[in-house]
Amino acid sequence: MNEDKPFAVRLKAKAAEFGFVACGIARADAAPRASERLRQWLAQGMHGEMLWMEARADQRAAPRGLWPEVESVIALGMSYAPGRDPLALAAHPDRGRVSVYAQGGDYHDVVKRALKALARWMVETEGGALKVFVDTAPVMEKPLAEAAGLGWQGKHSNLVSRDHGSWLFLGAIYTTLALPSDAPGRDRCGRCDACQRACPTDAFPAPYWLDARRCVSYLTIEHKGPIPPDLREAIGNRVYGCDDCLAVCPWNKFAAQAAAHRAFLPRAELTAPALADLLALDDAAFRAVFAGSPIKRIGRNRLVRNAAIAAGNSGDRALVPPLRALLGDEDAVVREAAGWALARLDGEGAS
Repeated sequence: MNEDKPFAVRLKAKAAEFGFVACGIARADAAPRASERLRQWLAQGMHGEMLWMEARADQRAAPRGLWPEVESVIALGMSYAPGRDPLALAAHPDRGRVSVYAQGGDYHDVVKRALKALARWMVETEGGALKVFVDTAPVMEKPLAEAAGLGWQGKHSNLVSRDHGSWLFLGAIYTTLALPSDAPGRDRCGRCDACQRACPTDAFPAPYWLDARRCVSYLTIEHKGPIPPDLREAIGNRVYGCDDCLAVCPWNKFAAQAAAHRAFLPRAELTAPALADLLALDDAAFRAVFAGSPIKRIGRNRLVRNAAIAAGNSGDRALVPPLRALLGDEDAVVREAAGWALARLDGEGAS
């Protein structure tokens, strides 16, 4: 009978029922080096404007810094492996490139719903207290996932799985139960530096270290002000995030055989949005188009700013009229980006 199997075995089977393709267990103190690496990263200012990383560093540094009672960490992964080449739109500069993870449903909602369902089952089956986390809490999901055997943190600093490549959304359950641990992941990057060479803005000062201040994902999502002029051309037509360092990882050849969670299947309007359409968005249209998408978090102004930078890189003079219209935008950052783009396309710029 299933009840005769160890709890950890039943836990992983139940996790699979809820849509997780990877599940592992680690002791709460299983990633001791993560704390020092975090502090070094923060000390060098590589977190940019992400001040919450610094403000809650003590809680983020180790599971017991956030919850002293935790004994075990259950790391879980949900696949969003793309069905098409994430880099294909580089050849279509009139279209905006949206990171694969944001082309479908909001992973925060999907993963947290599954985590809560698994947590309820755990309490009913084995008892204990627990907490669930996905992305927004001060939790170091990637080092913990490595400690729990889901994969390893690659040279691009993201988790790499032998079975699912670079395409996993991570969640974690902290529990007071003392569960048997899985063997940790082992670094299998070897001599490969494809991710380092692929970065358009040279955001990796060294393997395994990411300077967020130069990262396209940070610049297009987290950064609120004008994008630094010296990085704009390298952004190309990326309007939300960047997949380049993930997409070139050789381990993704295994992920191609895995099916992504159906909630993350791409929405047609987000796979290759026309820059002209993005430039024309007002706040109401933005909310309508991006309802249920993680893109809604950055708001209309930031997305239009990104679209203006992409338009300036496009070489497409058909985008001049919508850019001119933005010279009178209420948002100063949008106006500046539009002026920069016009200067590149038509020699106009803002007056």
